[in-house]
Amino acid sequence: MSQANQLRALPSVDALLRAAAADESLRARAGDARLTRLARAVADELREELRARGNGDQSRESLLAEALRRLARAVGRDAEAGLRRVVNATGVILHTNLGRAPLSARARRAVAEEAAGYCALEYDLATGGRGRRGARAEALLSELTGAEDALVVNNCAAGALLVLTALARGGDAIISRGELVEIGGDFRVPDVMAQSGTSMVEVGTTNRTKLSDYERAVTDSTRMIMRVHPSNYRVVGFTSTPPLSELAALARENDLPLYEDAGSGALLDLSPHGLSGEPVIADSIRDGADVVTFSGDKLLGASQAGCVVGRRALVEACRRHPLYRALRADKLALAALEATLDAHRRGATFDEIPAMRMLTATREEIERRALAFVRRARSRLAAGGLTFEIAPGLSAIGGGSAPTTHPPTALVAITHAGLSAGALEARLRLSSPPVVARILGDRVVLDLRTVEPAEESEIIEALAAV
Repeated sequence: MSQANQLRALPSVDALLRAAAADESLRARAGDARLTRLARAVADELREELRARGNGDQSRESLLAEALRRLARAVGRDAEAGLRRVVNATGVILHTNLGRAPLSARARRAVAEEAAGYCALEYDLATGGRGRRGARAEALLSELTGAEDALVVNNCAAGALLVLTALARGGDAIISRGELVEIGGDFRVPDVMAQSGTSMVEVGTTNRTKLSDYERAVTDSTRMIMRVHPSNYRVVGFTSTPPLSELAALARENDLPLYEDAGSGALLDLSPHGLSGEPVIADSIRDGADVVTFSGDKLLGASQAGCVVGRRALVEACRRHPLYRALRADKLALAALEATLDAHRRGATFDEIPAMRMLTATREEIERRALAFVRRARSRLAAGGLTFEIAPGLSAIGGGSAPTTHPPTALVAITHAGLSAGALEARLRLSSPPVVARILGDRVVLDLRTVEPAEESEIIEALAAV
């Protein structure tokens, strides 16, 4: 058949949609308008292929069948393009690309049962009048950190922007050169300071800043002394910076607020579990910080949120600033944050909060799970061409937290007789649910540190499908 005849044999969009009507699931999954757009794209794709290289001697019926297959695939890809639950087998606990901290069972219930419908977001049930958004979460934050007051916004960057705008706009903020960090997504501290209308005054050097550097920089234009925790990197070797208590004394002498952006939001000292160097928020408040901001979805283990704690007058100035309304947290994030903070208050941090359980799991515990997993996998996949081994490895904290901390772990290393490591990793990633793993050398590796026990069966079924 000539190319011209092949082109004439291509099904029209209307013909393709009429044929697709026999499969009610396609229309139900995509909707009429979206299905029409996808059908048009499939028809255009086939037409371009025929024009470019021909497509053999295909009949009108076979071209329609091919178009239907492509349309079904397009609908499937479209349905899977949004948010989907994945199995995180990478060993990166606070994986930014996978949503950082997984919520606890209580936090998930709070989102689904307390906040998803109508809820007392800004309603006082005792008086029948207007209530304050986030009041319970903010009270818990004050209690857990020892701060006079607290405020919740939608992320830590928003907290920094709000604090700088409300407390230092139109003046100078002094900061060490070694703290001018950039985190993921091109977020840079100097850019946030500029956006807030605050003039940045750099002091010291990249590796060493002295108290006298701050003292000499204070002028009549100074509105704030700022300290930023270098959460996603470390300067090591010949390095020094004044302790927070000395900066607090200098700030008080000059009637200035001391603001610390603490980043990861550790509410407990995690150094006994191998994670050192992360500021504990209560320690920062005790050592004299007037305002501290930190994340909700990192070491705190909750939803994405920016927590602002500190002196009541300064926090209230942030609450009353017009920018707060644009940055405030929504009811779903507040519900998850409140439930997680309640677990911290009850002393259930390591029992209930998944990120904390993962962080504190020992190599021996993970190795026992890995050995049991391999036994189950070998039994289920005896003839699947897959080879399993247990190998030593390292996990990661992730989320820009503790970049030098890599807890030892036991990896499940997998090879396939007929697939490369890249092909096997892709098969797992495209399974349902997707299993996100790592490649080390020529093997796919699974780190069960970040896998819930109930998800192990899903990994085995994904491997069975391979």
